[in-house]
Amino acid sequence: MSSGSGTTVRSLLLLSAVGLMGAAATYLVEGPVRFWANWLVWMVFGIAVGLGCLFIVALEHQVQSIWSVPLRRVPERLSSLALWVTPLVLAALLGLPVLYPWAKPAGASVPAIVLKSAWLNTPFFIVRTLICVALWFLAYGLVVKRSFEQDRSRDPMITVRLRRYAPLVLAIFALTLTTVAFDWISSLEPVWYSDIFGVYLFAGTFLSGLAATTLGTLYLYNRGRLPGITKDHLYNLGGFLFAFTVFWGYIAFAQYMLMWYGDMPEEVFWFKQRTTGGWLALALILGIGHFFVPFLALVSRKAKTSPKRLRWVSLWLLAFMLIDLYWLIFPAVGAKVRLGWPELSFALLFLPLGLLAARAAMAKGEDTPVGDPFLQEGLEFRL
Repeated sequence: MSSGSGTTVRSLLLLSAVGLMGAAATYLVEGPVRFWANWLVWMVFGIAVGLGCLFIVALEHQVQSIWSVPLRRVPERLSSLALWVTPLVLAALLGLPVLYPWAKPAGASVPAIVLKSAWLNTPFFIVRTLICVALWFLAYGLVVKRSFEQDRSRDPMITVRLRRYAPLVLAIFALTLTTVAFDWISSLEPVWYSDIFGVYLFAGTFLSGLAATTLGTLYLYNRGRLPGITKDHLYNLGGFLFAFTVFWGYIAFAQYMLMWYGDMPEEVFWFKQRTTGGWLALALILGIGHFFVPFLALVSRKAKTSPKRLRWVSLWLLAFMLIDLYWLIFPAVGAKVRLGWPELSFALLFLPLGLLAARAAMAKGEDTPVGDPFLQEGLEFRL
């Protein structure tokens, strides 16, 4: 490790240590609710980025994509964030009695909670969580670790096996992400329900995975570590970012429109919480920032091939995924719009750790899947 690299690592660890002290102070000064709400935001964010990248890898194998083969090592590496987040998930189980009404003794007197008690109970919740974590490790082992093995063996049959495993990994992704959506977020308000909430989280997750993949690709591209990659490859990344920005906007609006139109008390209270007081301003910022800004920024063909434009749009989308999670979680625990030193402390705690995890991941294997028999064809891709 070079001295400059070592200095970077020490600086990130120092920032994280400062954040850890701030997070501990949040628990002592502001109370456990604000502590665990912030913890939940960053936990789900880590899951979203990691699973989003894992979904991209499995999807590439499922559709037998050729153009993306030279770029595939980036989402493969970053998908390991879904494994790094495991300690956060296990620790978050301690916050169940703090945040979740169904985990509190008073929940036994609420009819809507009692009707869902077969699903919403602490032992079964813990079991589901452990199963999800185990399935993430399984999925990673099936399509990512085997791809790294191909760097050494150069066995073309590994590509065939990866394509066979892809449907299973996609099924794992759908099952576990839906479980995260309804268990960790939706059940904060167990009276409320939405048939498409899992799709809503999927839209943000896939967009986050695309943004992280784009940033990782540009990181290698600008350092000359992806020879043969052209603006045509970048254009496809920009096109996917643009398309799924539209998809996120569509799902977000559809969920709101259907509940507004139905006007059912057990549904509309959820949006009322998030569109009154200070939350209304944040909802407007979310709609503009998560949809209109990236939509307009990427609408032209030239923008989709500009590394500078793709970089800031990707960072922008990841930031708004965090804002989205904040908007989903904090009103559910009765919090007002507050962005103060506790939120900054959690950012200082988890952002440096995430960057260190990504840094370690980006050093795994070759920069391109050199054993894949379709690598050269992927490098020759032109629009």
